[in-house]
Amino acid sequence: MQDQYQRKIEYLRISVTDRCNLRCQYCMPAEGIPWIPHERILSFEEILRLMAVSTHLGFRRFRVTGGEPLVRKGIVEFLEQASHLPGVEDLMLTTNGIFLPETAFALKAAGVNRVNISLDTLDPLRYKEITRGGDVRQALQGVFRSLEAGLEPVKLNVVVVRSLNLDELPRFLDLAENYPLNVRFIELMPIGTGSERRNDFVPIDEMIQLLGLAKAPQAQDVAGGGPAEYLRPAGFQGSIGFISALSRHFCHTCNRVRLTADGKLRPCLHSSYEVDLLSALRSGKSDAELLDIFARAVWSKPAEHHMNEQAWQDKRYMSQIGG
Repeated sequence: MQDQYQRKIEYLRISVTDRCNLRCQYCMPAEGIPWIPHERILSFEEILRLMAVSTHLGFRRFRVTGGEPLVRKGIVEFLEQASHLPGVEDLMLTTNGIFLPETAFALKAAGVNRVNISLDTLDPLRYKEITRGGDVRQALQGVFRSLEAGLEPVKLNVVVVRSLNLDELPRFLDLAENYPLNVRFIELMPIGTGSERRNDFVPIDEMIQLLGLAKAPQAQDVAGGGPAEYLRPAGFQGSIGFISALSRHFCHTCNRVRLTADGKLRPCLHSSYEVDLLSALRSGKSDAELLDIFARAVWSKPAEHHMNEQAWQDKRYMSQIGG
């Protein structure tokens, strides 16, 4: 389906839970956040129904997120059902990687095509500090287990925060050189607790200069329809990607909407505008009625975000929206 700005919207990001086993500094406060009550979370059956409805609008690509999606009981069985829905051509997962050592092969067997793994540092002490208690060895084991399982391309999402990990970017470069990993450096967005760290923002151009990649050739063969721009320096097994939501925002090519764990459809990450699909589902709306609600929400997708001019004004943290 096209929105009112003639963008083809075919990518649905689905948060299956707001819960997470980590407490990353730029994502949520140290004390955590109140969890959404279980009865207000979409059931797997409800999510599958909404996925099936969305395929009639042309949605073909689906990414499952959280919170941390692998903390939800029954997630592998749900993913297997989702992968068999008519019209689902690409099923992906974003995770912090902690549970991948024991689930990677099961995810592949269930029909998941590939994974994105959030990994902001390779240093054990710094990882524990950033995540407030996590073990980077588990996450790294999850990275390599995903490669073994064939969940490729394996992409590493590195949110670059000046005071936390800017000095580590060259170490990630080594990973992409020596392994078939796609490392993506992501600009910090002013969402949730990220709104309090504007001085920690590092633009993509600064990252490229720091890494000496200004003349590196582009990589054209990385699977996925997301906003990353990929480079592959000579001799690299993997690639280096950059996702710039602020300094080079990609709103004019944005092809996605988000479904939150509590059943709100968000046409734009940075807009507080939401459409309540949970209430529609539980009030007995037909598939045709749900399709109409879905279509009107997609049509209302704004032309662009306003993160450059304003901080996040909503009450939701990133883990509550879907990373």
